[in-house]
Amino acid sequence: MGEIVVEVRLENAIERALQRRGALPESQVRQLTVQAVVDTGAVMLMLPQDVVHKLGLTEQRTVLVRYADERTEERPIAEIVTLTIGDRTMTTECIVGPPLSESLIGQIVLERLDLLVDCQNRQLTPRPESPYYPLLKLK
Repeated sequence: MGEIVVEVRLENAIERALQRRGALPESQVRQLTVQAVVDTGAVMLMLPQDVVHKLGLTEQRTVLVRYADERTEERPIAEIVTLTIGDRTMTTECIVGPPLSESLIGQIVLERLDLLVDCQNRQLTPRPESPYYPLLKLK
């Protein structure tokens, strides 16, 4: 089976909030579209350092991450970014990965957007009982 790669639209969530309040022109809201690998073994969204800098996101704190090969490393967490996959959107923090690394979509994004991994067709699909918008469990 090959990996699943999806197109993700990203924007600086703080700049978007300022734009909505009339404090920043639309043209100054930084946005990018990237290809991201769906990694069901990852927990969070990880964006490469160069993407984080292009979006103007500020690093907030540091966390310890464990890679698939069992190595651990301290990595920064950047402030909120809005991401859109298909027609589903959410806002979240992200782990800052090494420059030019792959963007990774982890479990938090999949759960929050209510997307299922379809390995056979190598794509993400909405849960059948919530095809138009995410169904978020509260209990």
